[in-house]
Amino acid sequence: PSNILPEPPEELKCVSEQLSNLIRQKIARDGPLPFSTYMEMALYEPGLGYYSAGLQKFGQGGDFVTAPQLGDIFARCLAMQVSQVAASLGEYEILEAGAGTGTLATDLLLALEKETSPKRYRILERSAHLRQVQLETLTERAPHWLDRVEWLDTPPKKTWQGVLLANEVLDALTVERFCVSEDDIRQMQVSEGPDGLAWHDGPCPPKLRQKIEGVLSSLEERPGTGFCSELNPDLAAWLDTVSGQLARGLALFIDYGYTRRDYYAAYRNDGTLICHYRHRVHIDPFQWPGLTDISASVDFTALAEAADDCDLDVCGYTTQAMFLLSSGLDAIMADFAELSEARRLDMNNQVRRLTMPGEMGERFQVMALGRGLSNRLCGDLQGFTAADLRYRL
Repeated sequence: PSNILPEPPEELKCVSEQLSNLIRQKIARDGPLPFSTYMEMALYEPGLGYYSAGLQKFGQGGDFVTAPQLGDIFARCLAMQVSQVAASLGEYEILEAGAGTGTLATDLLLALEKETSPKRYRILERSAHLRQVQLETLTERAPHWLDRVEWLDTPPKKTWQGVLLANEVLDALTVERFCVSEDDIRQMQVSEGPDGLAWHDGPCPPKLRQKIEGVLSSLEERPGTGFCSELNPDLAAWLDTVSGQLARGLALFIDYGYTRRDYYAAYRNDGTLICHYRHRVHIDPFQWPGLTDISASVDFTALAEAADDCDLDVCGYTTQAMFLLSSGLDAIMADFAELSEARRLDMNNQVRRLTMPGEMGERFQVMALGRGLSNRLCGDLQGFTAADLRYRL
């Protein structure tokens, strides 16, 4: 409900109202919008969308905290996994999709200096504002790397080898929202209600219905009437676009999500759509469009299926906690003894937030997709040695 969210300052209200007006104009012109169209505008509309409008999104002053924001432990563990793959590739590059504030890129490059540095670090970033923030972070903390960092508008056109990284990217891809009615599947759309933008229950386009039917009929227990959830019909196309030119290497996806069985479990009957606004979590995607982050959890079974379509091998799947524990977290923690008490407390707090089940440890999952890697390497990735959960997919 709107009354529990703090009022934004006037200038931001104006941004949100401009975006709302654009959305209303589109509804007046085209009729009720698929939720994916609304989500695309709310997040990415040039100059007005959440990721395009230059607001502070990450960290304590923003709307949510991502793993790299907590400190460098996450990146140091990731560097162990990258190094293992790099050893088998020789010369390699890193391509990071959606690099947030650039903190992960910076920490990862500084950690890899001790192991095996990439030839180039490329960042695929849609937001001009975030590019600027990333440049500032790198300039301040790793200026000697700047001549090897490159920003891209679109995925590479030429083949390359190395590691593709996507930390909390899949959850921001647009989704369709649907509800199961007594004898049908309905597409949840967005229209103009008496109090502003509101849900509208519309007919489901045949192609989308077919995809939803395919997912629901693959479940042991098909959800009944009143069950609502999300589906990303374009996941395979997106994966193909970002990984298409990766000739040899590994794609690592880290995000909050579930296997399909858990994603569409009967008790999760209102789906996984979630909104973040100034460290408050709420479920109204129409509240302050452009100022609110909208995301949906990832169906990792769907990601594995998309990998099959894109000629990628599913090399590993596990929880974030198990991935970090397998990737040298113990060795990092062994060094805590030499730190000052304040620093030690800070590091222990980082570990707790990254690994505890109630924090990010189990809600976040990690999936590794390989192409052109030996069966031995694909089946023996360091980050998945403690617990390989591929059987759950």
